[in-house]
Amino acid sequence: MGYLKDSPFYHDAISERRYDCATYYLFDTYIIAEIDEGIVYTWDDHAEPIVAELSELYDQKGEGLVLISNRVHSYSVKPSDWIKFFKSDYKLKGYAIVSYSRKGFIASLVEKLFMRNLFKNFNNLEDAIAWAKSLTQNGGEKSKDKSA
Repeated sequence: MGYLKDSPFYHDAISERRYDCATYYLFDTYIIAEIDEGIVYTWDDHAEPIVAELSELYDQKGEGLVLISNRVHSYSVKPSDWIKFFKSDYKLKGYAIVSYSRKGFIASLVEKLFMRNLFKNFNNLEDAIAWAKSLTQNGGEKSKDKSA
């Protein structure tokens, strides 16, 4: 497993935000989320208030940001809540999931069904960060790459 705090990337974070369900690490053009063990992560209870706060901090609705979900803990996501995200004013340039187990990878495939953004699965944090940087530094990928 790869906790951000144990990586060389941790020192590049602009800010670390602790919420009752997760820790979010803010960088110039991407955010890394580490959701707590056992959480059932929903739009109404968790994502919406966090997204609203982070959008104010970045002074945008997320269109220039990539979200990396670093799945270092076991938790559940309500995949259909992505529909609520897309009905809101918030957008993402890309979304990555870093899974460290086969079970986590399979769960991310369910989420992928609800995604409308560039989406990638990774098995390590380093590759996910490199992808996020390539999306934001090079103006993004031309195609809607939704590969796993």
